[in-house]
Amino acid sequence: MTMPVESAWPNVPISDVQAGYLVATAARAPSIQNSQPWRFRIRPCLLELHADPARRLRVDRQGREMLISCGAALFGLRLGIRSLGLMPVVELLPDRSRPTLLARVGLGEPRSMDRSERQMLEALPHRHTHRGAFGPEPLPGGLLADLQHAAAAEGAALALIDRSRGYERLADIMAEAARRLDLDPGARADMQEWTRAPGSHARDGVPASAFSATVDPHRGRLPQRDFDLGRGLGQLDPDGVAPAATAVLVTPSDSTGDWLCAGQALHRILAYAAAQWVFASLHTRPLEDTEVRSLIRDRLALPGAPQMILQLGRARSTHVTARRPPPEVIDG
Repeated sequence: MTMPVESAWPNVPISDVQAGYLVATAARAPSIQNSQPWRFRIRPCLLELHADPARRLRVDRQGREMLISCGAALFGLRLGIRSLGLMPVVELLPDRSRPTLLARVGLGEPRSMDRSERQMLEALPHRHTHRGAFGPEPLPGGLLADLQHAAAAEGAALALIDRSRGYERLADIMAEAARRLDLDPGARADMQEWTRAPGSHARDGVPASAFSATVDPHRGRLPQRDFDLGRGLGQLDPDGVAPAATAVLVTPSDSTGDWLCAGQALHRILAYAAAQWVFASLHTRPLEDTEVRSLIRDRLALPGAPQMILQLGRARSTHVTARRPPPEVIDG
């Protein structure tokens, strides 16, 4: 699924029905702590994707995680356009005087969806960030190579971490970072703000059904955020086998454009995996510290800037988190 940019913007109108469908599809994207930091503006022949700085985490000082989340929404928007039998036309960062404007997206030439695109679209309703137990089944043959191709299609790379020295180095760095970050009042405030108690009807944040009340380390499992913070809210069972694979999503450099690239690559990877009932736990917390990011890149000899750490495994759960409906994310 490519992103053509035409010299003359396509003069194809977008109906209200199409706009609502496309925004709803884009809003199924993963986002940091399910903060959904995006806004959409509908024009006669294009949609604008904007960042919503009011939903940026305190610890996300550069806005990197916010833009990765918005990049994921952009991939969902593109996938929605493909389901209409059209090619998306995308212009990234079209107006530097409007820093929240991340992309303009229009309807391009007709072209039918391919099998892979259709499978990813069908997987969106059950794709979710997986914080619970993984199943014992191995990953489908060839899946990891396919996920690397998916990352490359978006201009990123998925570096697989070997199960011995590479994983041990990464786990040691993350454990030390977690001990420091546990003391960060901003991080604790973020988790207080973006977690939801049982029975909550909120359409954003991480529900109690999607995190555990404990964060005891498990063999082969990297440290996860303590969303519970001792409140006894978490309802997820953390027990289970180790993930089948660990990987780091990297981009060539570390600019605003790279963060948007990372988000699109991340969503493509997750949707492709979810089509085969493979899910990922996502680890971005240690990457909020620029020194830790540099250390991970150097110690693991990564081919670029680390943007997201993933652990992948089989699961049959469908604990998807709620999303805000289109009227709440579309500006008039």
